[in-house]
Amino acid sequence: MVHREVELLAIGAGPSNLSLAVALEELAPDGLATNSLLIEQGPTVEWQRGMLLPGTQSQVSFLKDLVSLRNPRSAYSFVNYLHSVGRLDRFANLGTFTPYRTEISDYLRWVAEHLTKVSVQYNRRATAIEPLVDENGDLTGWLTRLADGDTIGSRYLVVGAGRDKRVPEVFRGLPERKVIHSTEYVDRIAELPRELPYRVTVVGGAQSAAEMFHAVQTDLPNSRPTMVMRSIGMNAYESSKFTNELYYPSFVGEFYDSRPEQRAQILQEMHKTNYSGLAPGFLDTLYRQLYLDAMSPDPRLRVVTMVDVTDAREVNDEVVLSLTDRKTGLTEELRTDLVLLGTGFDPAMPRLVGELATRLGLPEVSVSRRYRLDTGDSAGAVYLQGVNEATHGISDSLLSVLAWRAQEIVADLLDHRAARVPAPAVAAVAPAVAATA
Repeated sequence: MVHREVELLAIGAGPSNLSLAVALEELAPDGLATNSLLIEQGPTVEWQRGMLLPGTQSQVSFLKDLVSLRNPRSAYSFVNYLHSVGRLDRFANLGTFTPYRTEISDYLRWVAEHLTKVSVQYNRRATAIEPLVDENGDLTGWLTRLADGDTIGSRYLVVGAGRDKRVPEVFRGLPERKVIHSTEYVDRIAELPRELPYRVTVVGGAQSAAEMFHAVQTDLPNSRPTMVMRSIGMNAYESSKFTNELYYPSFVGEFYDSRPEQRAQILQEMHKTNYSGLAPGFLDTLYRQLYLDAMSPDPRLRVVTMVDVTDAREVNDEVVLSLTDRKTGLTEELRTDLVLLGTGFDPAMPRLVGELATRLGLPEVSVSRRYRLDTGDSAGAVYLQGVNEATHGISDSLLSVLAWRAQEIVADLLDHRAARVPAPAVAAVAPAVAATA
């Protein structure tokens, strides 16, 4: 077991923490940045690695990259990335604001590789976070335990690893080999023999489910896919330019200062701008695909709407799903070989954050306007990225506010450091805590 000390540890090398790393390098280059560490559980940086499907585009403008809305002159902009890799002319010629998902992923990897002050480590999965206290019982920092047994002590902690995947209870008793969540699709589907005539059931009616329904027809060309959903059918995202103004970074403060009932109203009305919908062009592609399939002598595509999956069990190496019609209450059985879950993410706080709150004795997870967890007047601090929709608005889990949020967190970090006497060395506490593992 190896122990390391840093002033700031950021968990997860996704867009949120990479944007923070850039902000640290540009706004605190001679102090905090040089003693900051970013850890990633994967072997490299990949954005939405389970759904890096060929030809899929982001729904967000390239100007909402890691830095441009904060510092359009930054060397870490998406435009500079395109210039560096020799693709700026071609991208400009596309005439689009929305890059392909694979090139956003490549852009994030490029940024990580070009950081000069913030360190990045891969294959480092955090399994637990423990608060550290001094001899007076005052919070001084954090001890993060990694899957390989190593530990990292830090005064500051930023959790930006995203939410936990959502696997509905009804599917949890099925063998793992029979169920693939969208976060695992690319790797898991590649392990299957392409030539077999799989019966595939895709659960969900939004973008990730629809993308798997579309992709599996190529990835398993002899398959017979069925898509089942609770809704009346697939719908397009609501994408009015008026509602899109609620994704401005400047709206975050307005949302944060709103009364609870108005926050709830805004979130409800904005739901279809990001959830339970599909990109309009992709929706049209799917409909034409289903239309052409229905014309063939042996249709193989099926979409079942307004049903609940009320039971799922394995019988003789096949999965039997009970589909209960929400209109009539009648139940039919659907036999399948493989279940693909486009069920999104758990809206609750991620496990790491929930466990940390329990250790701190917090009745609830509450963050300040500048994303700092409420732990009182402590020498150590922890920040949460991408999980604060309830207080900071629907854009919190998306790319739209990355650059400005990173600036706000760095500003809060610098204010926190300046306002407090330096914390006792965490190293004096951490080995004793780590030795009890």
